[in-house]
Amino acid sequence: MENQLQGKPRILCLHGFRTSAEILKKLIGKWPETVLGSLDLVFLDAPFPARGKSDVEGLFDPPYYEWFQSNQDFTEYINFEECLAYIEDYMLKHGPFDGILGFSQGAILAAALPGMQAQGLALTKVPKIKFLIIISGAKFGGSKFGSPKLAANAFSPPVPCPSLHFLGETDFMKEEGIALLESFVDPVVIHHPRGHTIPRLDEKPQETVLQFIGKINRIISSLEE
Repeated sequence: MENQLQGKPRILCLHGFRTSAEILKKLIGKWPETVLGSLDLVFLDAPFPARGKSDVEGLFDPPYYEWFQSNQDFTEYINFEECLAYIEDYMLKHGPFDGILGFSQGAILAAALPGMQAQGLALTKVPKIKFLIIISGAKFGGSKFGSPKLAANAFSPPVPCPSLHFLGETDFMKEEGIALLESFVDPVVIHHPRGHTIPRLDEKPQETVLQFIGKINRIISSLEE
């Protein structure tokens, strides 16, 4: 409540595949202070140590983690239910949280959470997710990724909560990120020239993020009245 009185939405941040909370914190930490000072960001390590080589070896120090596993063509998933239980347990102990931010694997997971929560399949013991920030995301059940059973109907109907999506011009997941937009009622989109990474925010994207935060603060305030 104290953070909300200060106008800071509390956000649980989910890192990418075989990276870590610390790595995501460093990358997001390059955003301007005007943005960082408006948010209460909490970074969580995924529950499973990396089961193979990380793409960030040599760039960032280990340890590295992953949220869940899948077969090579992303049609079967392992430890997905365990991952959801782990996130819910953390939210119960360290919440409440207003929204979720995700990058890459964390963004794919984050995008599906509101739909699963609305259907009573995940995060049933914690407050409703009010918004999402999706960076280099994709859709379970889209062209690249099959869907875990629990997420089969996560985007049917489309997700009504506000969402902010970052799409990189040279990101190998760009097409999946664009397809994901159709599954949200009112997505706000920031295009950036880079690839599969957390972009720095120059003037125009920074303005878009701050407008989105303002909208979220108004929603939170109206719910508390």
